[in-house]
Amino acid sequence: MRTVSRREAIKRALAPALLGFGAWVATLDEQASAADLKLIDFTEHRVPPDQIKSAGYDGAVVYVSESRPGANFDFKPVTRDFTDAMRAAGLHIVSNYQYGKPGWPDPSDFTRGYDGGVADAQTALRLHTAAGGSNSAPIFFSVDDDIDQGTWNSLAVKWFQGINSVLSAQRTGIYGHSRACGWAIKDGVIGHSTSAGHRWAWQTKSWSQGEREPMAVLYQTAVNTS
Repeated sequence: MRTVSRREAIKRALAPALLGFGAWVATLDEQASAADLKLIDFTEHRVPPDQIKSAGYDGAVVYVSESRPGANFDFKPVTRDFTDAMRAAGLHIVSNYQYGKPGWPDPSDFTRGYDGGVADAQTALRLHTAAGGSNSAPIFFSVDDDIDQGTWNSLAVKWFQGINSVLSAQRTGIYGHSRACGWAIKDGVIGHSTSAGHRWAWQTKSWSQGEREPMAVLYQTAVNTS
């Protein structure tokens, strides 16, 4: 996802019960206690849970997708051993799907339309479940590109509708820039967060032009760091 050398810190806004894998924290005070939780996102090299915790992170985004041919990822897909170790360390886990990428032989996943969305959701659900994921937790799907509304309307929304046919809209989340998050919310293809007024939207700072989608439950604060 993005470049193979990056580490991404994501500030988790609200929704302490965000995500499955046994890390459900429904009793936490949502408005006061979760605003400063941080997750880390990585794909190239697996970071041990004890190092994630000692670095001050509260959990990690994990990938429920296969690794692209030619990509040097040792963390796609996530394994059950890793999620078990995360749970044992008391860390939160977020499932995300991304296989294709702009500039690679395998194009961005959202270009695959409705049928591609069905197939991608089936893969994501299989890998999420194999890693011990909850049958009610959302899975986020990446729109890792600077798309415009025309591309959203002609391609990406159809991909999400295919995903919805497998997972339901309530269990579907999006990763993308602020506008893509907003379009997904408007078109009803992503679910409602457990925090009032928020949706399963993970906003990247890339291409967002300094804007924030106020209903996003996750916000990426650092990109491509080492």
